[in-house]
Amino acid sequence: MRNQTTTLQLGDPMVKSCLLCGVGGQGTVLASRIIAAAAMDNGLSAKTAETIGMAQRGGSVVSHVRIGKSVASPMIPMGGADVLLGFEPGEAAASLPYLKAGGTLIVCRQEVTPVTAALGISGYRGGDCLDYLLEQVPKCYIIDGEEICKACGSPKVLNVAFVGALCASGQMDLTLEDAQRALRARMKPQLLDMNFKALELGAAAITRAGK
Repeated sequence: MRNQTTTLQLGDPMVKSCLLCGVGGQGTVLASRIIAAAAMDNGLSAKTAETIGMAQRGGSVVSHVRIGKSVASPMIPMGGADVLLGFEPGEAAASLPYLKAGGTLIVCRQEVTPVTAALGISGYRGGDCLDYLLEQVPKCYIIDGEEICKACGSPKVLNVAFVGALCASGQMDLTLEDAQRALRARMKPQLLDMNFKALELGAAAITRAGK
């Protein structure tokens, strides 16, 4: 775990908190850094931390992002996240205790089968997790990540689509233009069009659902 300190800011209205969760290879860490960069480009303080298990083997990855005028700690306490971005349904269900009452959940429709399920050790079904999440969270938005990646021509833009969805939700006080500036400053020019499209499609998914 990185950048961990002992000071927590549960309920601080001046600090916005976003927890991202997924599995290795989905780009959760990069997405958290884009969010933090967009906030810092706007003159805000931003801190991040990651908990990375067997990420390269498809293990769980959890990223904390906190932004505001003054952020003492990167770590989000249980029940302290304004937004939970779930890149995978099972990981979203596992991280749900971090989401505050009335918080916003944005989750990918497609599951990533864990190693144990692939070996026949568990009966994991992502659809069951989605049903559970919809029951538990009134502000739950499901994104068809596979459809967005196909439209953009790359499976690697899921994380950027989630950044776009976050911007459209209005929960972290960031705009698509903020995210575009952060990408433009940190990404190879030849990749910008594809990633800008992913941002827009992620945002559109939230707008269609009626944020």
